[in-house]
Amino acid sequence: MTSGTGRFAPIERSPERRRNRGRRAAVSLSLAAFALLTALALVVPHANRAFAQDASGSTAATSAPQSSESGSAGESAEATETASAKEASAGKIFASKSLLQIVRDGGLLMIPIGICSIVLMVFVFERSISLRKGRIIPRPFVNRFLEQLKEEQLDPDSAMALCTENRSPVSEVFAAAIQKWDRPSVEIEQAIIDSGERVANSLRRYLRLINGIATVTPLLGLLGTVLGMIQAFDALGAVDGAARPELLIAGGISQALLTTAAGLGVAIPALIAYLFFVGRVDQLVIEIDSLGQRIVGLIACDAWRPSAAETAGQAGKKSGKERRRAA
Repeated sequence: MTSGTGRFAPIERSPERRRNRGRRAAVSLSLAAFALLTALALVVPHANRAFAQDASGSTAATSAPQSSESGSAGESAEATETASAKEASAGKIFASKSLLQIVRDGGLLMIPIGICSIVLMVFVFERSISLRKGRIIPRPFVNRFLEQLKEEQLDPDSAMALCTENRSPVSEVFAAAIQKWDRPSVEIEQAIIDSGERVANSLRRYLRLINGIATVTPLLGLLGTVLGMIQAFDALGAVDGAARPELLIAGGISQALLTTAAGLGVAIPALIAYLFFVGRVDQLVIEIDSLGQRIVGLIACDAWRPSAAETAGQAGKKSGKERRRAA
């Protein structure tokens, strides 16, 4: 048993190291995402401003030859200049708005939507690291554990010690089965089912939060749009007849729709992440249950085991085949 435990020595230290690496990676990815958002908030307005300046310059350059060539068509030149001026002014208005200004124009409901987006990124990174298959079902531990159990190199105490040392979700299920060593297969299967449910619940941690973000953020965006429309129509009713109502209503609607766009921009990735993680958890739970069923056949009192004569006969056949192969 000393050699068996020695073979598991590298696996004893690996789970804690993997957990520490996972935590560090989650923090690093979260900081990288925050830095990326900050960089976008600073760079995008300057890029839009440069694009708007190029667009206004190109429109001015194209409108000048057209006006000189069509000297007799003064009205068409004036219309072209007016259209280019409108395009340039619209481009300047769009370019002058930074990400913070867009959030400010969207209203107070943009704040909870932004908080939901940050929370979503953090927990998506955390679940991506925590639900790695190598962390949930470490293959070196599983293969060696089942091999030694099949070769009857482990007793209940040593098997439980190995499961305790290798702290992973699959080892929790193995430990629950080992506690029912030499019991009927029904009791062992029930222990595996109970432990598997606990493991599945731990794997589904934070998935309800991601699903909640996917559900709530579109509603927050819709609420912001409704409130913005109400404010726009209130402002429209408060002005006199001299003002242009179409300009007032257009500006109010454009600001009101920002919250809907922001809510959908957060909800769609959240829903995709939720469906992906649910599928991964289901796949991992099925594989853990399959491994648990293999243990049932190895430690249950009513499980079929080959007799000593059958084992010796199989060993003799194997050695005979090896001798013929060598000859």
